[in-house]
Amino acid sequence: MNPHLLDRVVIVGGGTAGWMTAAALGHLLEGSPTKVTLIESEAIGTVGVGEATIPPIIAFNTMLGIDENEFVRETNATFKLGIEFVDWFKKGESYIHPFGDFGRDFDAIPFYQYWLHRNLAGHKDDLFSYSLMVEACRREKFMRATPERPQSAFAGINYAFQFDASLYAAFLRRFAEGKGVERIEGRISNVAQDGESGHVRSLELESGQSVSGDFFVDCSGFRGLLIEQTLKTGYEDWRKWLPCDRAVAIPCTRDEFPIPYTRATAREAGWQWRIPLQHRTGNGYVYCSEYLADDTAELALLSNLDGEPLAEPNRLRFVTGHRKQFWNGNVLALGLAAGFMEPLESTSIHLVQTSIARLLTHFPDKRFSQPDIDAFNARTLREYIRVRDFLVLHYTATQRDDTPFWRHCQTIEQPEELRRRIAQFEQGGRIFEEPNDIFGTASWLAVMYGQGVEPQASNPLIAKLPMERIDSILQKVRTTIDNAANDMPTHRAFIEENCASNTML
Repeated sequence: MNPHLLDRVVIVGGGTAGWMTAAALGHLLEGSPTKVTLIESEAIGTVGVGEATIPPIIAFNTMLGIDENEFVRETNATFKLGIEFVDWFKKGESYIHPFGDFGRDFDAIPFYQYWLHRNLAGHKDDLFSYSLMVEACRREKFMRATPERPQSAFAGINYAFQFDASLYAAFLRRFAEGKGVERIEGRISNVAQDGESGHVRSLELESGQSVSGDFFVDCSGFRGLLIEQTLKTGYEDWRKWLPCDRAVAIPCTRDEFPIPYTRATAREAGWQWRIPLQHRTGNGYVYCSEYLADDTAELALLSNLDGEPLAEPNRLRFVTGHRKQFWNGNVLALGLAAGFMEPLESTSIHLVQTSIARLLTHFPDKRFSQPDIDAFNARTLREYIRVRDFLVLHYTATQRDDTPFWRHCQTIEQPEELRRRIAQFEQGGRIFEEPNDIFGTASWLAVMYGQGVEPQASNPLIAKLPMERIDSILQKVRTTIDNAANDMPTHRAFIEENCASNTML
């Protein structure tokens, strides 16, 4: 047996990040000599507002062998085909960022280039009508993809979930404990470190119990008990690009059957989320405290609820950014302990998921290879930067100037790579995906065009085609999408038939 194998991995903190980690490690280490322990305290609350996801979460559930219908029922989940952005470009206008492509590529040229060429020639129509996900959102339709029929319009259906974060954590806890993960209830009162290496060696609980480990995963939330309070790792502040630093969240009763998408509505000094679940609706206002008082933000949120409040408002403070090292020594930070990217594009849970995937790739032994740690940190930082740039796009590509906050957003200097992406799209309608991008061509197209970034030219290879040919291509795609959306069952019918929870009202 390898003498360098880890004897115990200790996860500090529960919530979504902690139990996602425990579920993944419990599943993959089941039957191995490496034990997994999670420490959490019922007395310490979790943020519990990260209730919307993006499509890669399906791969995480599949890796664990989770039945999707059971997962949806147990978490009061709904399906999510995209995000509607209201009043971001200008007041009174909205668009949907879909989880799926626009049309279908022809002759190795992206479909949207044909639409763009036609649009620049004066034949203007709605880009978003060429997205099956958008049309399904508009008609409140849903079904799963049909990969067994690759030529069907349904083969390209891409979706995620909207769920109750506390129920998801509880669901994963049951799964993880079934895989042998040990849960210890208690508050940590002291952290013992190795005098030479500085590595964390053991955690002492208020009960007097000591829990030792070789590798620690810090899921303790904003406070970063191990990564920051113990190891003093440091934090990179990104508020110069993303100035919002407060949020207030509250659930409410729902007044209609849940729609298959999340809504983000631009407000006076930030934006409001609306996440429809089977049993309630999640709501929150993310805002900048420099331009809006906490009490005013709370009143604004309460005045824009669809139903009656179901709890007291939950106020949150945060600094957008990340730890200077996500993995430091024998401590890896995940979730809010690693950093905070506001939930505008529902990336919080995804960043946990991708960090878990990287951890599995770089899973350590007791020697803790520094090149592996450095590679993990570099890859994770690159992902955070890409998310940051995509979020900055929303705030800076806007004509909103009706409040001090939005006028401030117009002065934000865009990061260099974001400026390059926008310039390529403006000058030639080109969008180039980077390797392992979270957001692909369709996402950048939806947000840039949806927020008023208009190209001046299209791919010149299309110029050889007669307009009648382009008209024919677009009409065929639009008809196919219209027919497919009509043929899909409603979101309500799909849930009621396959995965309705016992608490669905």
